[in-house]
Amino acid sequence: MTMIESSWISFLRQYGPIPRNDNMYDESIHRTLKRKNIVPIIVESVYLEELIENFRSSKPKSVILTGTAGDGKTFNCREIWISLNGSLQIWQNDNKIKELILPNGAKLFVIKDLSELKDEERGILKDFVDSVLNPYARNVFLIAANDGQLIETWKNIDTDTHTESVKLCVEGLLVNEIREKDGFNLRLYNLSQISSARLFPQIVDVVLNHPGWNDCNNCSLKENDQIEKRCPIWENRKRLEGNKDQNLIRSRVTDLLELCELNGVHLPIRQLLLLVSNMLLGHPDARDRIMSCSEVVKIVESDRTSLASIYRNILGENLTERRRESTDVFSTLGRFGIGYETSNAIDNILIFGQDDPDLNVYYNDLVLNDTYYGADQAFRANQKEYLEGVMTDSGNSFLDSLRSQRQRLFFVISREKEEELKLWKLTTFHYAGEFLTDVYKAAQSGRVASHITFRIAQGLNRIFTGLLAKNNDELILATSGSHSQAKVSRIYEESISVPKKRGESMQLKVNDHGKLVIEVRLSSSVEAVELPLQLVRFEFISRVAEGALPGSFSRECYEDILGFKSRLLKQLEIRRKIDGEDTDDVKDLSFRIIRLNQDGIINDKTVEVNYNA
Repeated sequence: MTMIESSWISFLRQYGPIPRNDNMYDESIHRTLKRKNIVPIIVESVYLEELIENFRSSKPKSVILTGTAGDGKTFNCREIWISLNGSLQIWQNDNKIKELILPNGAKLFVIKDLSELKDEERGILKDFVDSVLNPYARNVFLIAANDGQLIETWKNIDTDTHTESVKLCVEGLLVNEIREKDGFNLRLYNLSQISSARLFPQIVDVVLNHPGWNDCNNCSLKENDQIEKRCPIWENRKRLEGNKDQNLIRSRVTDLLELCELNGVHLPIRQLLLLVSNMLLGHPDARDRIMSCSEVVKIVESDRTSLASIYRNILGENLTERRRESTDVFSTLGRFGIGYETSNAIDNILIFGQDDPDLNVYYNDLVLNDTYYGADQAFRANQKEYLEGVMTDSGNSFLDSLRSQRQRLFFVISREKEEELKLWKLTTFHYAGEFLTDVYKAAQSGRVASHITFRIAQGLNRIFTGLLAKNNDELILATSGSHSQAKVSRIYEESISVPKKRGESMQLKVNDHGKLVIEVRLSSSVEAVELPLQLVRFEFISRVAEGALPGSFSRECYEDILGFKSRLLKQLEIRRKIDGEDTDDVKDLSFRIIRLNQDGIINDKTVEVNYNA
């Protein structure tokens, strides 16, 4: 058996979730690459050319690069420095502030990590303030800082009118997610706004097309005649490679990342590199649970290749639970519960599919067709023990195998069979696929289907009233006699048409800031009320429309939507004042009580209270 110890695999391994992953830090990468003579992994920077062009222009502006750790701030700073003919030796020295003369003669100061400035060095920020306020300043700055550091830094320098003005400008750019403000010679680039779903396929391509894989050409484990004796690293690479447009692993991971973003969770480049490395190299028996070439031989000889499954590795199943929970990308993906959630259809296929004529076609297609990670020797043995009731470990081995197979199926069930096999029931979020495709993407390109809008209206009505109402073509605003957030509200205030009618409407749309929202208009004379709609809220409202109890399913979502109801009631007050409906001079007090009829539709009954002054 000829095994090649690949320098490339050793290097790629360092990007994985190992205790001391120096390759995660830009400063360490170049030393390793030079020492091992390896071509670097270069992910195209979204803003790099634009940034370089700014500093080469006749009137360059100062730039702040912000974002979370691992978003590529240091990488961009170094590439800008080198592109402007800066010395690599100077870049690598210990000076926290580096200087360079720009093509227009101005001096560029580069601070590659604002948090590393010593107290005596912070005086340079006064020069930064001057450069931002003076369009003819001869000093220009490039500053990299996490957004938290960016705000905190201003507290540690003496404040005057000019400093306060620049501080408020920077805060405004951050909060409003904009790049420039009139009157300030400054641009702010928030690298956390770059989509991880957009970056992930690029990173996969860069890693898979790296020339370092040529090291594997002479390895006997690469294409062994016995399938089970093939190298699991190479097997994972082949499965991730496939057809770029049709590769289900890529597209499903991209879907998950996009759903994370829509849920307000950003994953930086560093975490995406970690994910790809783990997908290819993960194995629970390896050192640090990341395979090297030498360990592959032992894994193959011990018939443990199935535990290197790329489908398990996507979710960090090769790691200990503690390591998985402490690694951002796996903690985030773990919230989908893939493998731990299931459906009867999927489990019946996996457990009984071989012997059930109705399920046998699915079993052959989804399980038997994959003898490497599907119907491998371990799974078949565990399945047989389970069915025959002769389990030696209370069925734990089979349950572990079953979880791994559910995870695999999530990434291999075809798009055509998603609905038939209820793919997203393998996750915590049963409506996630619909939310991504039929809500978010549909809202971007046009209009969300009416049946989804009506379902959301029905869910909102059940939360607003506390009743299992079936009304879906109008929103029912009700209180408990005041504007309190009571669990059950029976005092009718108003109904708002869901389809556009008399200036009223409710729709799911992408607003002017690019955010997906539920927008409710009470009339053309008052401002619309918006509720940001992310995956958790969409799942919550849809589940409530199905019949789940609002308060028990998600307390946070429940309170958010009651807050949305309060804002609608305030706009209703404004509308009434504009329309002249309000009057305090009343002798007869009447109100309308709502109740459900036998069909689950809300009806109201007017109750009058007469009194004499």
